[in-house]
Amino acid sequence: MSELPAPPRRVIPPPVIASRGEESVAPVGVVRDVGVVIVAGGSGSRTGSAELKQFRWVAGKPALLHSVQAFMARPDVAIVVVVLPKAYAADPPPWLFQCDVDRLLVSVGGRERHESVVNGLEDLPEEVVIAVVHDAARPLVTDATIDRVIDEARKGHGAVAALPVVDTLKEVDADGRIVRTVDRTNLWRAQTPQAFPRTMLEQAHIAARRDGIGATDDAGLCERLGLPVVVVRGSERGMKITEDVDFARADALHMLPE
Repeated sequence: MSELPAPPRRVIPPPVIASRGEESVAPVGVVRDVGVVIVAGGSGSRTGSAELKQFRWVAGKPALLHSVQAFMARPDVAIVVVVLPKAYAADPPPWLFQCDVDRLLVSVGGRERHESVVNGLEDLPEEVVIAVVHDAARPLVTDATIDRVIDEARKGHGAVAALPVVDTLKEVDADGRIVRTVDRTNLWRAQTPQAFPRTMLEQAHIAARRDGIGATDDAGLCERLGLPVVVVRGSERGMKITEDVDFARADALHMLPE
C-alpha cells in the first residue's frame, strides 16, 4: 500500500521458540497466497469484564485462539496477522503461539477498527493476493464459511459471510412508535470472514482514508466505490460475542453440528 503514508513498523515478532517445521511448509502443489487479518483490538467493554473478550475462554480455549487455529489449518494461508491493543501487542499471551509461529505476526491496533485493518494489511507479505478480514469476536468460524468467501474472492470480487434476515423488521421513531414494517426479502445480516482480492481491499481503504471515511465493515468501503461484493452463506456459529451472555450461547452452539 505504497500510496498510504508510511507509519512506523508495528509488527511485534513472536517469541523465539522451536519452529514447527512440518506446519511451515506448504503441501506439494499448494500456493500460499492468502493473508488473514484477525482484528482483535477492541476493549470488549460491553461484556462487563476487565479481561479482553478475545482472551476469555469459550468452547474450551481462548476466543482468539479459535480463529487463529482455524485459518492456520488452511494450506493456502501464507500469514495470519493478529491485530492486538497496543498494551498487549508487545507481550501477547503465550497461548497465542500454540500454532505455526512462522506464519504468525502480531500487529498493533488503531483507535478504530478500520485503522486496525489497515495496520494488518500493511503487514501482509508481497505474495499474498487474497486478503481475508475476520473479527476475533466471532470465534466459531466454520471451515465451510472460510472456503466460500475465499473461493468467491478468487473470482475477482469481494465476498461477505452473511445470513438472510428471518425476523420481521420494524422501523420506529425517537419515541419507539412504529413507522413502518421493512421488507426483509433482500436483507442479509453481515458477518465475518470477508475476503477480497488484495488490491481491491487496499484500494477501498486508501480511498476511505483520503475521504475521511471510517467503517465497521470492510465490504462497505468497497461498495461505496462501486466495487463488486457478493454475499455467501454464513453460519449461526459465526455469531459475534458482544455481551457476557453471548459466551454461554457460543458454548452451546459449539456443541451443535456445523
